[in-house]
Amino acid sequence: MPVMRLSPLALGLFLLFSVSSIAQSVDTIQSKKLDSAIVKKVVTHWEKKNVVGFDLNEIAFVNWSAGGNSAISGLLKGTFTRKYENGNLRWLNELIVRYGVSKQDGVELRKTDDAFQFNSTFGYRRDTTTNWFHSAKFNFNTQFTSGYNYPNTDLAISKPFAPAYTFLGIGAEYNNKKYNLQLYISPLTLKNTLVLDQRLADQGAFGVHKAVYDAVTGVKLEDGKNSRTELGFLFTSGYKKELFKNINFENKLNLYTDYINNFGNIDVDWQVQLDFIVNKYVRANINTHLIYDHDIKAKEEINGQQVTVGPKVQFKQMLGVGLIYSF
Repeated sequence: MPVMRLSPLALGLFLLFSVSSIAQSVDTIQSKKLDSAIVKKVVTHWEKKNVVGFDLNEIAFVNWSAGGNSAISGLLKGTFTRKYENGNLRWLNELIVRYGVSKQDGVELRKTDDAFQFNSTFGYRRDTTTNWFHSAKFNFNTQFTSGYNYPNTDLAISKPFAPAYTFLGIGAEYNNKKYNLQLYISPLTLKNTLVLDQRLADQGAFGVHKAVYDAVTGVKLEDGKNSRTELGFLFTSGYKKELFKNINFENKLNLYTDYINNFGNIDVDWQVQLDFIVNKYVRANINTHLIYDHDIKAKEEINGQQVTVGPKVQFKQMLGVGLIYSF
């Protein structure tokens, strides 16, 4: 049988056609994968935002005739947000962390800020035209390290999970994206206060029932409670606005009152912040934080001893300039 021979030109055309067909097939597969990836990216209902920053404040004196102490302070902070929106469903999760310290000449390192906060709100609305959601809200707050009533550093007045607060409730939320306004009203909110350090629990710190001691011998008969549960009414609001170009204003207010114990006695947690945007990575900010909680008793040093007094308004103001990075 005669053997069929291909000319060099025919063989070259055959190889070129084969390679071209294989390349087209690969391109088609890659295109389909790319189209699939694009579709997946478009249809996702999750939105994430991470913001980390570091503020630094410093003042130094050398032979300054008016006097003064050199000092330096730093604040590390982060906000991590995950939001899910699909039709009438909305689920917002937010983690906020802050930790700050300061060092002054002749004074030990001191903590200036310490917060670990997680918020989660799940909402459902009847249709896409209304701004009102049926909502459930969970909130958790504690701190990273022990706190002291300076200059006394022998005994901590607070520790991680001493206290820790949880709020769990159901209610209605108003969310207006146009005006950056959020309101939440919950007639049924369960508040739980944790004091997991037994020494602080025995003192009755942060509103838990303190330990019972024998009146004669002073022997402890019953440990202090490590938790306290309340049922009450919670109102929260959040508002953001650009006052001027590169100057943003943010206001957060939480109000809570317990139905059973001292109804009408309102716990207040109010934060106000101004952000001055220099550029994408540099910002200055002014922050104020006011707290009033009837269950938190203030401590004062009298004649060298710490004495527990009644509840007082707590106020903190901070001014910072630093770096910020979003991803």
